[in-house]
Amino acid sequence: MCGISGVIRADRSCIEPAVRRMMQAMIHRGPDDEGYEQLPLGGDDAGPAAGLGFRRLAILDLSAAGHQPMFNEQTGDCLIFNGEIYNFRALRAELQLQGVLFRSQSDTEVLLQALSTWGEAAVAKLQGMYAFAFYDAKSRRILLGRDPLGIKPLYVARLADGLVFASEIKALLASGIVPDELDIGGVASMLAYGAVQSPLTIHRAIRAFPAGTTQWIDARVAGGEPPASPRRFWAFPEESLRGIDQPTAVAETRKLLRDAVLRHLVADVPVGVLLSAGIDSTIITSFAREFTPRVTSFTVGFGSLTVDDESDIAARTAHDLGIRHVAVPVDPTLVPEAWHAWITAMDSPSIDGFNTYLVSRQLAAEGIVVGLSGLGADELFGGYGVFARAPRWSRWLRLFGGVPRRLFASGIRELGQFDGRTANAEKFADLVAGPPSVAGVTRSLRRSLSNRRLEDFHVGFSRAGLAADYLPNPPERLEPPPSADAFNTVSRIEMVHYMGDTLLRDTDANSMRHSLEVRVPFLDLPLIDFVSALPGRLKGAGGRPMKSLLRAAGQDVLPDEVTRRAKTGFTLPIGFWMRKQMRNACESAIQRLEQVSVLDRREVRSVWDKFLTDPKSMHWSRPLSLVVLGNVIR
Repeated sequence: MCGISGVIRADRSCIEPAVRRMMQAMIHRGPDDEGYEQLPLGGDDAGPAAGLGFRRLAILDLSAAGHQPMFNEQTGDCLIFNGEIYNFRALRAELQLQGVLFRSQSDTEVLLQALSTWGEAAVAKLQGMYAFAFYDAKSRRILLGRDPLGIKPLYVARLADGLVFASEIKALLASGIVPDELDIGGVASMLAYGAVQSPLTIHRAIRAFPAGTTQWIDARVAGGEPPASPRRFWAFPEESLRGIDQPTAVAETRKLLRDAVLRHLVADVPVGVLLSAGIDSTIITSFAREFTPRVTSFTVGFGSLTVDDESDIAARTAHDLGIRHVAVPVDPTLVPEAWHAWITAMDSPSIDGFNTYLVSRQLAAEGIVVGLSGLGADELFGGYGVFARAPRWSRWLRLFGGVPRRLFASGIRELGQFDGRTANAEKFADLVAGPPSVAGVTRSLRRSLSNRRLEDFHVGFSRAGLAADYLPNPPERLEPPPSADAFNTVSRIEMVHYMGDTLLRDTDANSMRHSLEVRVPFLDLPLIDFVSALPGRLKGAGGRPMKSLLRAAGQDVLPDEVTRRAKTGFTLPIGFWMRKQMRNACESAIQRLEQVSVLDRREVRSVWDKFLTDPKSMHWSRPLSLVVLGNVIR
């Protein structure tokens, strides 16, 4: 929806220029409008102040009444807000019963009035994706908040004399007052998993604000005092629905998903649905058709670029539904240029996200402002092979618990040296030597670079200040409870780490780069709360077919062609481009990375040269980790 930014300092003269620079760095997040306000903090009118900046992508109430920062004229409270509140109409009605008068039709005003009326307790009532900064005029404090799953981003930098926050890392750096010092922990976690693990970033001064929390910031931060710790207002539910039967679970899932799609369609601009050949987007498109007969589906066709182009199946699905369908072909000759644009504009280094960048660019060219996506279904309903592999490997590791696993792992590494598949062998050795729990195996299966390789880079976990699994230490992970079954343990790990730290972050950054808002109905909070509380046996527990509960919930709207189709991965020839069309750009990135003191330059060069001379020795994602780091680190 937009980009927000803010600076809290005692030196008022530097506040507005810094915020204005951050706003300028986020024009792509909000090309329709901008706003700035400066407000006093604490009891001294001449003391510390907060500057609040906003860039608007108009989606609800396109009039000037939706301008931000938005004030409550009765209380003097002020709000900047990025995202959508999907239950804003119900909250509006509840507030009207308490005598609140509204002057706009926006969800922003509903959120503002809710915070003014109910205080911090209002956040627990919200259903949506959001990051906000709320100025409470009575106490002269700022409340920061972020949605439960971290769909919308928020980054914070604590300074010796204040605090800075924004929707993007690059905006914080553009402020001119946030130091750009490299964080070895962020670099190590990125190389380990292919994306930086929250709350870390690759910048020492910048941290991701925790999802599902709120935090009060007062004038004391301008004097160097740390703010109170963030307060968690949401956590994954316990498995409280173990006694429910399958038909009831299917019926309730279907109802909640239909309700989620209905809420996600609310907009004052055209909403499109991103339709592929999979069951996730097909179910969303079918439910959207029930509520909006004029819905348009969009499929980006990659033709010969991919082994499995989904355009034809998606077009037939749209025809059967009787909806308008737009096939957006990608010109293969322009894809390497788009890849270069993606990697250059990257906010946080990640080996994922190019597909989203390319799709978003194509949809924006078609004039689309809001698109519905099937993101989240795989993590919630069990759509990945890890749901079967992690419990199986955990059982095997426990079964052979008496075998010296480190010795076994060493043998695996030696075997990898013998047949040339060193990267895979090293990762497998880490899996064998690591914790045998389902959670530990799940994380290990998501690893990009091995422990051995990271040690060779001189960013081993102990030097980087990380836990042995290369996650932040101490963790803020929403760990699965010990009582969780295997399916729910994998689901929780996948939602917090892979979905939260890779998919959601990359989807927001790459879509908003083109002023496109992507909405994710499968992450609607009532649906998440219900499905997460179900026992794994009702969702598949690693069986076949995958996502059995979701398939059952959507069986009346899924065409046979889609139901029978096996799940396929989506791949582009990125490794080929890296060795051919993008060779020079990649070489430049590697050369820059060789100058970074925290990494061993000989190892950086060794990995890149090995990839060029023997591509089969490693997956392209490993050298891509180095290339994206070399582009982001300047």
